[in-house]
Amino acid sequence: MGRRSVRAGWLVLGLVLVGLGFVGAFVPLMPTTIFLILAAACFTRSSSRLEAWLLNHPRFGPGLRAWRAEGAVSRRGKIAACLGMAVGYGLFWLTVRPGLWLGLAVALVMAACALFVVSRPSPGGRDGV
Repeated sequence: MGRRSVRAGWLVLGLVLVGLGFVGAFVPLMPTTIFLILAAACFTRSSSRLEAWLLNHPRFGPGLRAWRAEGAVSRRGKIAACLGMAVGYGLFWLTVRPGLWLGLAVALVMAACALFVVSRPSPGGRDGV
């Protein structure tokens, strides 16, 4: 497979991820940021113009740049992510009615994800949730 087709593949994947990210901005409980972080990585390999557009986007750019530069998540982002996970787990519990072990397994995975998000530094080195 040629270099041009690989680059086109990264571009298509980046566009799909941007689409998912924008859907997530409007659909409750669907994540936005992770899709846009992955899209920016795809655009790094395929389109510097689209990468710049995403990194300079007025709404999403600051968070993406903070993640890229410092692996940082804003306090507001941490709160939103943890609340989203808690609501998502609550909906899972109420609608699926999982058994004890499945419920605990999902709770542990979500708790680990929440711990990861909360453990990230805040932009500019400001600590705390």
